[in-house]
Amino acid sequence: MGEDGGDGALLDGERRRLVGLAYRMLGTTAEAEDAVQEAFVRWYRLDTSERAAVVNPAAWLTRVTSRVCLDVLGSARARRERYVGPWLPEPVPGDVFARATGADGADVADPAERVARDESVSTALLVVLEAMTPAERVAFVLHDVFGYSFAEVAETLGRTPAASRQLASSARAHVRDGRAGEAGPGEHDRVVAAFARAADGGDLAALTALLDPSVELRSDGGGVVRAALNPVHGSSKVARFLLGVLDRQADARLELRTTADGAALTFVRGGRVTGVVNLRVVDGQVAAVWVQWNPGKLTRWNPPS
Repeated sequence: MGEDGGDGALLDGERRRLVGLAYRMLGTTAEAEDAVQEAFVRWYRLDTSERAAVVNPAAWLTRVTSRVCLDVLGSARARRERYVGPWLPEPVPGDVFARATGADGADVADPAERVARDESVSTALLVVLEAMTPAERVAFVLHDVFGYSFAEVAETLGRTPAASRQLASSARAHVRDGRAGEAGPGEHDRVVAAFARAADGGDLAALTALLDPSVELRSDGGGVVRAALNPVHGSSKVARFLLGVLDRQADARLELRTTADGAALTFVRGGRVTGVVNLRVVDGQVAAVWVQWNPGKLTRWNPPS
């Protein structure tokens, strides 16, 4: 396999799957792409005989990418402490990682499994994953999302299969507890549409009624653009905050768009998306509002022309 022939085809063929895997582990596409690039660099550092000895190059690249992500996650806490304001995962349009593939790289045939795979890039899930340990997050993504065996997960983590199974089980419990009571797609989209109408119409009473009394709003500007530096709590404060944002952005329009969470709101100005609002809906009301303003986390919404 030559560096300019088979190797290039191998890496090109694996890139999309690996970026999707790394994004679920890290929460941003930029970090995911960097992790995959580092795995490719390590592949090319192998000499010809070492690469020839790799029985399954796709599995090797997955393992190395996952280990890079594990290292990044290990240093993320310190980096997040230096982040300006709340850190939120990067929301992506619904079709960015829509093609679901399994551990072998083949398309996932089971419709239910495809839905679960696509939903695994939702902001709601990524927020829950942020609260996990790095090892839990990697174990969950590899096993529960991509279907790797616990023996393979153990090789990646440097743990025993039994320990890897426990990590995935703990992660699963975090997800179950963190997403308890969330609305199904139909109810979620209905509430988001009502939220959009109330916000766009400046209807404070209607907007407040849609919010859970203990709702929390977090907005991520990354220190690049204006955003609330602290979470906003309570239905009245959140509703007034949102309408204030709309007043200050009178030249922007709200558009409903599809994400892995279902319907979401985008702020559009001059044909470009400048903000994405995802909602967590529980029992017919909005329990959490996540607003992404950071331009570095909106690149998938504004592809180069």
